[in-house]
Amino acid sequence: MKKYFASILLIVTFAIFVVFQQKSADNNNGAPSLASTDITPSSDSVNSNTSFPQSKPNSSSTSSTPNNSTNSSSTTPQTNTGRYKNGTFTGTSADAYYGNVQVQATVKNGKITDVQFLDHPQDRSRSMMINNQSMPMLRSEAIQAQSANVDAVSGATMTSEAFIQSLQSALDQAAN
Repeated sequence: MKKYFASILLIVTFAIFVVFQQKSADNNNGAPSLASTDITPSSDSVNSNTSFPQSKPNSSSTSSTPNNSTNSSSTTPQTNTGRYKNGTFTGTSADAYYGNVQVQATVKNGKITDVQFLDHPQDRSRSMMINNQSMPMLRSEAIQAQSANVDAVSGATMTSEAFIQSLQSALDQAAN
C-alpha cells in the first residue's frame, strides 16, 4: 500500500513540475532561461585565454551552405603573410532559431582583424540581451583564434553555432 501512495505522489509531483516548466517557458517566449546574475565580461576576461565550456559543433554544423550570402569584395592587394587573402568577406546567413546570423570578416596581412555582425536576432528583448552579451565574446575569440574554431557561449548556443557557420563560410572565401 505504501508503494502505491509513493507512486501516486511521484506522479503528481512530476505533473506539477511539468506544468511549472511550461508556464516558465511561456513567460520567456520559449527562450532558454539565463541566471539572473550579471555575466557581462570585464575587458581583461574577454582578452585572456578564457574559454566557455560548451561542446564544439561537429563538422556538419560548421559546413557552409549558401543561404542568403553576398559574395565577398576584396580590397587592394597587399603582401600576404598569413593564411587568408586580404579583403572583406561576407559569410552566409545562418539560422539561429530566433533569427539569422550573418557576419563579415576583415582580413589584413593574412590575419583576421575584425568580425562584424551584419544580421542577428533582435526582434525579442530576450534575444537582444543574450546577443549583446555574446556577440563581443564571439568576435574576440574569433580574432584571437584566427579561425571560426571558437567555443559556444553558454546561454547563447544557437547564436554561437550560427556565428561559427557564417564565419566559417566567410573564411572559406578568404582561404589561400
